[in-house]
Amino acid sequence: MEAPPVALFDTLKAAKPFFLLAGPNVIESEEHVLKMAKHIKAITTKLGIPLVFKSSFDKANRTSSKSFRGPGLEEGLKILQKVKATYDLPIVTDVHESHQCEAVGRVADIIQIPAFLCRQTDLLVAAAKTGKIINIKKGQFCAPSVMVNSTEKVRLAGNPNVMVCERDDLFVDPRNLEWLRESNCPVVADVTHALQQPAGRKLDGGGVASGGLRELIPCIARTSVAVGVDGIFMEVHDDPLNAPCDGPTQWPLRNLEELLEELIAIARVTKGKKPFKIDLTPFQE
Repeated sequence: MEAPPVALFDTLKAAKPFFLLAGPNVIESEEHVLKMAKHIKAITTKLGIPLVFKSSFDKANRTSSKSFRGPGLEEGLKILQKVKATYDLPIVTDVHESHQCEAVGRVADIIQIPAFLCRQTDLLVAAAKTGKIINIKKGQFCAPSVMVNSTEKVRLAGNPNVMVCERDDLFVDPRNLEWLRESNCPVVADVTHALQQPAGRKLDGGGVASGGLRELIPCIARTSVAVGVDGIFMEVHDDPLNAPCDGPTQWPLRNLEELLEELIAIARVTKGKKPFKIDLTPFQE
């Protein structure tokens, strides 16, 4: 049974130790997405982590025009609806244009705003008016303080259910995870796109595509959990070397449970969700 946005938002905010937004970067086929949802849900259910399944119907922001983009809006939403119905999972997917929001809001529980579009007022307002939870990815070109304005645009459109996501690449600054709390909403760390290397891979036949540093995903994930983020965003694939899109930054499905177990262990001992009380009074012998 589908939870209303407020109920799901409350569940995610209260998640211990964190919630997970996870799935393949893009919808490759109905069969593949259903397979991924089945296995990721089995793992997160075993570990007690709230899961929102993620996959994109269209990767509109690609480095190369030759890159795989996905099935498109209509077919993609049909597939995501089937995932939702088959495995009773909430869904997160991204939008790129304002006119997409209404249709996406009929299927997705969380509408994601891509990093390059995080300041686009019309898009933020259109997404907000669906009433669904809005996850805004911080642009690589933005200071964390900019997200205060972006989240405010969503709230002023009548939707208090908003969260922000750090996804820097080239340079990952864990201080941003702390500063993003100024937006007064849940903070999510994208631990896979954070390791992208834009235009870092040559394509057969010419052109370039994004590369990545998959081996550092555990490093960024450990750091994020230690800092005390509310959620982890992680793209996961059963065959990353043959993924048609963003393969170099997708985490192998076979290693997902092991990594999540480690992150849970870190979350149990960190005090990162609470500010450290610094005593500046003079030290006395």
